Amino acid sequence: MNADCLFCKIAEKKIPSKVVYEDQEVFAFEDIGPQAPTHILIIPRKHFASLNEATGGDAAVIGKMHLVAAELARKLKLIDGYRTVVNSGRGAGQTVFHLHLHLLGGREFAWPPG
Repeated sequence: MNADCLFCKIAEKKIPSKVVYEDQEVFAFEDIGPQAPTHILIIPRKHFASLNEATGGDAAVIGKMHLVAAELARKLKLIDGYRTVVNSGRGAGQTVFHLHLHLLGGREFAWPPG
C-alpha cells in the first residue's frame, strides 16, 4: 500500500466507498463519477501506478481483476454487454495512479472508444 494513494486509502477503508467486492488481493467499489449506469472500479490491493509498472509476478492479480469484473457483471445482470477498460498514463486519461479496471455497463457503447 502507498500512504499517499487515494485508492490505497479507499481499500484500507480510511475513505468511505460503496464496496461491491473484496478479498485479500482485489477490492471493488462504485465510481463516484460514473460514466455509465454501472461503473465499478476494480483494484489490486498491491499498489502499482499502472500496467507500465506491472511485472510477470503481477499476472495472477491482473487476471483476477478481470475475473472479478465478469463475476460482478453476471451478478448485476449486465447480459446485454459490458466493457472493461484500463487507462495507463495521463495520455490515456488515467487520473488516479493506482492500477484499476473500470467495469462499465447498463447502456450501449460506441466503437471506437475515446
